[in-house]
Amino acid sequence: MGSRISVFATIAIAVLFVGLPGCGYNDLQGLDEDTKAAWSEVVNQYQRRADLIPNLIATVKGYAAHEKDTLEGVVQARAQATGIQVTPETLKDPAAFEQFQKAQAGLTSALGRLIAIAENYPNLKADQNFRDLQSQLEGTENRIAVARKRYIEKVAEYNKGVRYFPTNLTAKFLLHLEEKPNFTVADEKAVAKPPEVKF
Repeated sequence: MGSRISVFATIAIAVLFVGLPGCGYNDLQGLDEDTKAAWSEVVNQYQRRADLIPNLIATVKGYAAHEKDTLEGVVQARAQATGIQVTPETLKDPAAFEQFQKAQAGLTSALGRLIAIAENYPNLKADQNFRDLQSQLEGTENRIAVARKRYIEKVAEYNKGVRYFPTNLTAKFLLHLEEKPNFTVADEKAVAKPPEVKF
């Protein structure tokens, strides 16, 4: 009886070691870290944009002080976007992720209105500081689009690992991982589109 249990234990351990490489434990851990790194880059680029806004507003205010509503709208949208606490845990909470997206979309919209008022102020359009800030903002919007694309790709890869057999068993029972939320096509159109600039 004792030798029978020993044989079963040996077989179980052998099966465990043979099956362990196929369970995806390390792959899932790596994918999780990749998504966190990609998310950090998205947040980094949004922060870069937020950091440009005070200088942009100050420049516009010098030429278009009576555009008070537009300027206040940008300030409020920036405060809302930067006021959301973003951590890797945000990726586990679809509601928090959606709140973050909406705040960033609001800021994109407010910036678009701010840039559009330059059409009414030729001196502002000609101001070198404004043009430099506008160029930096456009570059940042492009970086945001690239960072979001990379994040979307990493989350898609991660979510496949969490859902596909046999790694889904490791994800669910061993690591307690769940799918992460991702940007949608509608979000891509609303958030990643750089403010339109016409000269």
